[in-house]
Amino acid sequence: MDIERYIFSKKKLIDKALDRYLPGSSVKPAIIHRAMRYAVFPGGKRIRPVFTIAAFEACGGKGNAVIPVACAIELAHCYTLVHDDLPCMDDDDYRRGKKTCHKKFGEAIALLAGDGLLTLAFEALSESGDAGLIKEIARAIGTEGVIGGQVADILGKSKDIEYINLRKTAALFEIAARSGGIIKGAGTREINALGNFGRDTGLVFQYLDDIKDNDGYAKICGRKLAKEKADKLSKEARSHLKVFGKKAGTLLELAKLIF
Repeated sequence: MDIERYIFSKKKLIDKALDRYLPGSSVKPAIIHRAMRYAVFPGGKRIRPVFTIAAFEACGGKGNAVIPVACAIELAHCYTLVHDDLPCMDDDDYRRGKKTCHKKFGEAIALLAGDGLLTLAFEALSESGDAGLIKEIARAIGTEGVIGGQVADILGKSKDIEYINLRKTAALFEIAARSGGIIKGAGTREINALGNFGRDTGLVFQYLDDIKDNDGYAKICGRKLAKEKADKLSKEARSHLKVFGKKAGTLLELAKLIF
């Protein structure tokens, strides 16, 4: 499989759907909608929602039933980025080569844009008609998930680096993969395998990013140990997909982009 072509095609599909979900930039109050669109477009490779689609397909899913869920995952991810960049958080001036949302629109509008993106994520997710999935995603990005990890990070709890990585980064990868299985109606074994794969992949993503920037786990525990952890987890991540056999091919190829 040409994984880059696969990602490009799915990204195009996701971007088209995101454009429909997001209010037009001239819809009042126009500034908030411009800020939301600025935060979402142009995006990166949309790797988390692509994971959702690939997981759906690994479970035998076909068609576009997964698209609202994939979009919800991406909207939630974009919300976390907008808020992470704020002066009260990481205080970043640039993201993906352009000014961060608060540098472009001001702190108050950026804060509300993040709120708008999170709210819109659940509007999109409501189209799935799956209350259980909505609850799982809410928990993954709530105070026991992404927000909890951000709190520990803000408080400088470096001794809780594993807690931070599991929640601030891995939780969104985990729910992205689980969601694909849930929306297809897969069994518990398959859904848990997808979640474990997503979690471990998210941790590898964080460890490798820390090694590159000499930050986080690499700064606290050393690059060597961070690399050893990443190597071990990359093997474990792949092992979780054995239950799918050849159907896991796309997910494995996606993981290679991170590993």
